[in-house]
Amino acid sequence: MDALATYALRLGDDSLILGQRLGEWCGHAPALEVDLSLANVALDQIGQATHFLNLAGEIEGAGRDGDKLAFHRDVMDFTNCLLVEQQNGDFAQTIARQFLFSHYQELMFAALAASKDARFAAIAAKAVKEVTYHATLASDWVVRLGDGTEESRARMIAGLDWMWRFADELFEMDDVDAAALAAGVGADKAALRGAWDQRIDLALADATLARPAARRPVLGGRTGRHSEHLGHLLSEMQFLQRAYPGATW
Repeated sequence: MDALATYALRLGDDSLILGQRLGEWCGHAPALEVDLSLANVALDQIGQATHFLNLAGEIEGAGRDGDKLAFHRDVMDFTNCLLVEQQNGDFAQTIARQFLFSHYQELMFAALAASKDARFAAIAAKAVKEVTYHATLASDWVVRLGDGTEESRARMIAGLDWMWRFADELFEMDDVDAAALAAGVGADKAALRGAWDQRIDLALADATLARPAARRPVLGGRTGRHSEHLGHLLSEMQFLQRAYPGATW
């Protein structure tokens, strides 16, 4: 794949894997309202993934559409960030992951909406409206859990502590990002870090929570170096297409 196809693929993979993760909560969330809200966020993410993966296939020009890219690649071919593939854990851990990623995604799509490539811009302009809600939802829960009971606070702290190590990867720029930026298509992810930090710190202050301590960042998802969790996720997500190639409804 060339740089622009890979760039679209990364955007699609982020949304696809997070959507799959959130879908695991269906029927298991702590309350019906929460179950429905997480399901709706998952559907938004899958919709975004469909658009970006179809675009990646179109740019690639090798006859692969979004379904082929989603269901017929092996784990090392996925380019999602490590944050979105992390296990759900308890509800607070899921919220911590959503909190960190949704604020990044909102900033990212807002920047991409100004892309010189009308295809990227159109997807991002629609998606930013969705992820603005996702970010607000996650922030509200961080505050409710962080400034809630002793147990909810402890769980929120633990969730943030686990997910924090994966945040730096969101803002890493490599040759693919640089090529997309130079072409006027992509966003400068590194430049989004300041605004993201401000958003995160503001919500944490409202939740009376301290910012997790800095630690060595965990990287590699963009180039196919994933945690064991992604393989297990894909074994479920891809089962039908792997078992019955070409199956249709």
